[in-house]
Amino acid sequence: MERKRTLLAAVLAAGLVAAGAAAQAKEFVKLSTLGPGSSPYLVMSTFANIVNQSVPDLEVQVNATGAATKHAVQAAEGKIDLFMSSPLVHTFMMGKKAMYQKMDNAPELAKNLRTLFNFPIGIYHFVVYADSGIQDMKDIKGKTVFLGPPTGAASRVTAGLIKAVTGYEEGKDYKAVKMGWGAASQAFQDKQLDVYCNPTNAPSPVISQVALTNKIRILGLSDADLKNPAVRKLIDRPGGGEGTIPAGVYGKNQVNTEGAKSVASWVGIGAGKHLSDEAAYNMVKAFWTKVPTMEGDAPWLRNLKVENAFTQINIPLHPGAARYYKEIGLTIPEKAMSPQ
Repeated sequence: MERKRTLLAAVLAAGLVAAGAAAQAKEFVKLSTLGPGSSPYLVMSTFANIVNQSVPDLEVQVNATGAATKHAVQAAEGKIDLFMSSPLVHTFMMGKKAMYQKMDNAPELAKNLRTLFNFPIGIYHFVVYADSGIQDMKDIKGKTVFLGPPTGAASRVTAGLIKAVTGYEEGKDYKAVKMGWGAASQAFQDKQLDVYCNPTNAPSPVISQVALTNKIRILGLSDADLKNPAVRKLIDRPGGGEGTIPAGVYGKNQVNTEGAKSVASWVGIGAGKHLSDEAAYNMVKAFWTKVPTMEGDAPWLRNLKVENAFTQINIPLHPGAARYYKEIGLTIPEKAMSPQ
């Protein structure tokens, strides 16, 4: 009996040692993204879930607070591993401009960043309730508007677009509220905002939720607006573009009879160059293998295509990610190649 107890104890001890070794072998990856209610949150939280389910040796830990401008710095410093990259923000960082103009080492830090892939953050939605009396952007005067988080790139684009089309300035011609994505989506649902702006893939779950029980209108740009040099500047910015939000994409309560034309944006999942090649490879492979099987449950995922992974890219690819793309036969553009 004593011998059996000793043997059982030895087996249990060996099992605990093995379990401890397995836990130590797991690589933890810190990912920071924008808050719930934003398109990057949807993509990047889905990315984390896929990796956690598909790659046993990795665990992605998601932090959905803070601004992408700060996340980029943290990734460059090695404090986090993954972040939402933005071609426009990276341009500012490389040139020590805008939010980085007082950060002398910003250009050097930018050299520590890499990309796993780019994806469409979506088309800038300017959403109002149909009974608000707001028919177009000129009707925004005197209204309460959510442009985006105050320190983010999205608010710069939305404020710039409103000014380009109407001449209105935030704080003077309309009230721009200061809050994060999650708080803003709830405030709009509670009808505390007149205009809700969000660069998102359609159909956005947040806007779809509102449209279930309320008639909404999406404000669009006219053909004349799209020829406006100030609007063209926003369209042609790094990571920019134009697109159309289809009529009816939010169901019968979307009152638009024609598609709403607007500015579009591309962002990406960026990484610090310290991230291991093997981790980057396994994560990218797991994501692009799984996404096509999920489109039925999450229609917005149809906007994500592996062949568009390099669109608007201005941060070099992480070598681990580049390895996967080469394996599946994609041609990597010269601008996306990592420096030696």
